[in-house]
Amino acid sequence: MFSQTFHHKRVWLSGHTGFKGAWLAEWLLQLGAEVHGYALAPETNPSLFQQLGLASRMHHAVADVRDPKSVRASLIEARPDFVFHLAAQPLVRRSYAQPVETYETNVMGTVHVLEALRSLDAPCTAVFVTTDKCYENREHGLPYREEDHLGGHDPYSSSKAMAEIAIAAYRRSYFDEPGSRVRIASARAGNVIGGGDWAEDRIVPDSIRALQSGAPIGVRNPYATRPWQHVLEPLGGYLALAAALAADVSSPRALNFGPDPECNRAVGDLVVEVLRHWPGAWKDHSDPNAVHEAKLLSLSIEKAASTLGWRPVWGFAKTIEHTVGWYRAVHRDPAASLPLTREQIRAYCADAKAAGVAWGSI
Repeated sequence: MFSQTFHHKRVWLSGHTGFKGAWLAEWLLQLGAEVHGYALAPETNPSLFQQLGLASRMHHAVADVRDPKSVRASLIEARPDFVFHLAAQPLVRRSYAQPVETYETNVMGTVHVLEALRSLDAPCTAVFVTTDKCYENREHGLPYREEDHLGGHDPYSSSKAMAEIAIAAYRRSYFDEPGSRVRIASARAGNVIGGGDWAEDRIVPDSIRALQSGAPIGVRNPYATRPWQHVLEPLGGYLALAAALAADVSSPRALNFGPDPECNRAVGDLVVEVLRHWPGAWKDHSDPNAVHEAKLLSLSIEKAASTLGWRPVWGFAKTIEHTVGWYRAVHRDPAASLPLTREQIRAYCADAKAAGVAWGSI
């Protein structure tokens, strides 16, 4: 699926050394794309990028989106048919400690990619990935729609809202102009989980590290609700959005990709489900003096469903089963990383087709 769109196409992918970027790079390689990656070196050890051996199977450049000359040179050299911009400082708690780096990376890094796209002299379709946290979260419990106000309490969330504003401004100022060969859109995803995430201050990798060491899982915000989804869900949305945008100039310009409402669960519920597949224990590490993090968050995906025919494929239980299954299998045999990742992509695509998801027949 998607092979007709991406087979033998040149793809420029920023953030390919990160968790989501590595999954997307692997999926694109399976589709027969020529992938040009642009990112900082992997931050964690282990990293999914290294576990999948991606450096030897794609064009791999270690570079910084905060460097506009480097971004422009890389894009011009790649001559991409498609661009997926995922590079970011993605951690809320780190953004409190490093606000300047967060804004430089998430806002100006996005602007540098947008500006470099203006230099291209051939057709190109670009999807800019932001986050569900780009909305002004009023903690009202209602799902956020693409037309809702942008904002953010913390540096990370506000930086992503600022990136969305920049994307919309560049689109209206340059890429919606008659004769423009570049089409761009933004994609906003919920809380993404899956095998191969080793980042700090994320509940799933924190849980796996605790279980591997035989320690209880420490949970900072057990009652905070998040829209949990497997990493393949929004990636399928990004690919579907890029395919639609390349084929039709009137395609959506900003879309949410989130799970079904039954996946909007408390962090404590997630941990309990994880422990069904990897026995252990957890402890409440709530801290009343901790920095602010949103308590309620959910996305409306009606627009993605109505315009792309996109919808989630895996429910909450299957998402946790595949996620913990990946970590347990790799814990037993590190060589299982690549074949298991490929198998999960295959299984997800098969389930999408069986469920009649529109992109399943692309």
